[in-house]
Amino acid sequence: MARQLEGRVALVTGASRGIGYQLSKLLAAEGAHVIAVARTVGGLEDLDDEIKAAGGSATLVPLDLTDMAGIDRLGGAIHERWGKLDVLVANAGVLGILAPIGHIEAKTFEKTMNVNVTSTWRVIRSVDPLLRLSDAGRAIVLSSGAAHSCKAFWGLYAATKAAEEALVRSWANETVNTPLRVNSVNPGGTRTAMRAQALPGEDPATLPSPAEVAAKILPLAFPNLTETGRLFDVRKNRFLSYRDPE
Repeated sequence: MARQLEGRVALVTGASRGIGYQLSKLLAAEGAHVIAVARTVGGLEDLDDEIKAAGGSATLVPLDLTDMAGIDRLGGAIHERWGKLDVLVANAGVLGILAPIGHIEAKTFEKTMNVNVTSTWRVIRSVDPLLRLSDAGRAIVLSSGAAHSCKAFWGLYAATKAAEEALVRSWANETVNTPLRVNSVNPGGTRTAMRAQALPGEDPATLPSPAEVAAKILPLAFPNLTETGRLFDVRKNRFLSYRDPE
């Protein structure tokens, strides 16, 4: 059976563990060359080993996404080597801290915003021209239900994810008349290190694995996708539409 992403190039941030790791493997299995970005070199090397063992290919990019100039250089390097980008998965993010808004230290607020929002914008800015050069560019940005639930003590993380979704929706509107399709994803509770950090008392066995979640997200990278500017809910396994407050 023909692979959906044969000959295509996919960039995945936060690729060294969790959903990003598993989605990188699936993209490679569908024929994509995966540009895997993360801070953790060991995790990237493990990913590379798994992808190569399955007959796929990857390029490893050890990069801290607070290195904004490094993000800019990444776009240039992709253009020089491949001339385009077909798939972006903006997956990297941090929890920050769960605390009353008035108790959050300025440096924690700024760091979390920097990683979750500013670096995502910088990645988008760096690769938008490359995605437009693809005949079927696909952008997938990982969000969270926290962006809409806005629970007590989750204000910082919720604000970053709401900001990310606003960027993605605007980007989708800017590119609606192009082949580029741009969507956010709410993965729901997943058996990841971040989830354990946020809810240490939760039984991880009650949550789906990153591999299960990644399998639901994978079709958003395929050339036959038509949806754009929407939120894909992994638990519901369908796209949701945004609406104005009532």
